[in-house]
Parts: sequence; C-alpha cells; structure tokens
Amino acid sequence: MTSTAPSKLHPLAYVLACLGLCTPLLAQAEAANEPDDLPTLAAASEQASLVGVSSGGYMATQLAVAWPERFSGLGVLAAGPWSCAQGSLSLALNQCMMTRRGAPSLDELESRRQRYLGLEQVGSTEDLSQLRAYFWHGEEDDVVDPLLGDLLAEQWEQWLASPDQLRVARSENTGHGWPVRLPNDVSPGSQEWGDCGQGGGSYVLACDEDIASDMLNWLYPERDASSGSEHSGQLVAFDQSEFAVKGLADTGYVFIPEGCEAGECPVTLALHGCQMNEASIGDTFVRYSGLNAWAATHQQIVLYPQTESSMANPQGCWDWWGFAESTWQLNPQHDTRNGTQIGALMAMLDRLQAAPEKPSSERTD
Repeated sequence: MTSTAPSKLHPLAYVLACLGLCTPLLAQAEAANEPDDLPTLAAASEQASLVGVSSGGYMATQLAVAWPERFSGLGVLAAGPWSCAQGSLSLALNQCMMTRRGAPSLDELESRRQRYLGLEQVGSTEDLSQLRAYFWHGEEDDVVDPLLGDLLAEQWEQWLASPDQLRVARSENTGHGWPVRLPNDVSPGSQEWGDCGQGGGSYVLACDEDIASDMLNWLYPERDASSGSEHSGQLVAFDQSEFAVKGLADTGYVFIPEGCEAGECPVTLALHGCQMNEASIGDTFVRYSGLNAWAATHQQIVLYPQTESSMANPQGCWDWWGFAESTWQLNPQHDTRNGTQIGALMAMLDRLQAAPEKPSSERTD
C-alpha cells in the first residue's frame, strides 16, 4: 500500500480493497489467560466447506482450487474470479476491485491454472468439478465492481460438472460486505453495523437478509432447516500462533456446537474480509454473520481464522495478491498448495479433523 492521501484515491484503493468479513457471545475471556490450542475434534473428513467475503472470498477460491479434494462446497461474497490479482498489487487494485485497467481475462487465468496443474500445485480438474458453489454480490458494491462477481460465476461455470451445482445471488440496493439479519435484541443503528446500501463500518451489513443460511442451505442441500433441531454451542478463542505465517494474528476463533466434541461434525472455514478481523471490529463478524446459528442447528463446526495488520498489509486482508510470500519470488505462489497462508489454513483444518490423542493410560502400544 502507498501513503497517498485518501482524497486522491478511490475509497477502495485507499483501504486496499477493504476486501474483504451466532448466536452465542464470545466467551468473556479472562484477559490474563492465554487461549488454548486449537482442539482435535475428529471432525468429518468429508463435507468441509469454505466461505469468505471480499479478500476472504478471494482466499476461499484459492483454497478451493488448491485443495478441491478436501472440500465439498464454496461460498463467496463480494469478490471476483480466482487468482484475479496474479501476484500483483497493481492488478488487485485496478482490475480486481475496480476495472479501470479493464476486466480480467478468464482465458489468461485459466492458462495460469493449467500451468499450476502441470506442476501439481493445484488440485485436479475432476475434483474441482465436483464442488457446489454459492456466489453473492451486492448490486451497489462500490468496493468490488459487481462485474467481477459476474466473471467469478462465469469462471466457475466452466469448471463445475453441472450448472445445477452453482447458485448466483444478487441483492439490490446493497453495498460491499456480508448482509445479516440482526437478532431482535440488537439495535440496527449500532456503530457495529454497516449501512446496507453503502457498506462501510464493519462491512457486516444490517440488511435484514440471512445470507449465511441461504448459502449453507445451498452448500448442504441434504441438511435443510426442517431436518435440524435447536442446539447450543460454544464460541472459543484458540492460540493461532502455532500456525504462524506472515499475515496471521496470534488468536483465532472456533464455534463448536453441542455434541461436536464427540466427533464427525463437518467443518466450515469462514474467512473475514479486510478491516473485518477481530483487531478491527471486535467479535462482530464471528458473532453476527449468521453462520453460528445455522451451525448450531445442523451440527457444523465453524473455524474463524484471523489476520493481522502490518506495513505490507495495513488493512488486515487475506493474501490474495502475494504479500505473504518471499520478496524474491517473481511469481508468488500465494494461490497454490505452496502458499504460506494456504498451508496454515489447511493445517488448522487438519487439526480439527484429527482424532484426539488417547491418554497414555489408555494406549495399547
């Protein structure tokens, strides 16, 4: 990012794509206590999903293309096509948020994927074709041009085995962010919420629209609302420092529904957008996105990894243009299996899906 005065930049260029993203309150953590390690929960190895908004949406597509065999569904809000920035901050700002340098070429991006495929740096075309996908964009988004959402849908239509696997949703009079339906006891005038039409604030948009449920119902059609029953859950902080790579904060969050401690619950990775991490907006996204309410009812673990801000990444975005890679790389591999942030996120998923280690007294070896 440059230090150019905001008056000379598009609102989004200045925040570097403020790219960007249930119900239980974050446990009132005792400040003196360090968060525990991310637990091993023997989570289901199948039916994992990825959802993200803005920079988190771009990161979600990178994970899905890199490791499609590990996921069954992808949900993207307010973002453009996979690998749009191609390792360039200039392209990220001028072609993947705004399109003043023209729209990205899907043919060029496909050539990039094919090159990665030949180097075994992304997953197979066959595995990619089996995903279900849900893409949403606000028609009044002035941070990421809605045209880019159209190109995202067009790109994935070419990859998915059937058009029946893709749902594209648009909301009129809605800006940049993640629309939510607020609980009855929460004031829509709170500074925690962005205005539905203009975005801003936390980019959690008080639109009276439950995008989280709409998205997850699409990604898990066999688990519709009528099949669920009311459950509670616990949203807890965990020590993210053991997964430390450039751009990640020390603390992340995970929502664990009642009963999922016993294993076999699927996992959803939920990736916030720029200026939406805990350091910027507190627990607004992890509490009010709507994901936890659906997850509690349907026995779904939700992982909320967190980024941190730095000179290279002042808005706390996910790495969708290559800032977290080695500076000597002419072509950063942030969007491949070798990407540093991709590796850390997959390690978190591996941890949740691992079986708890038995106490030494119970071992037979």
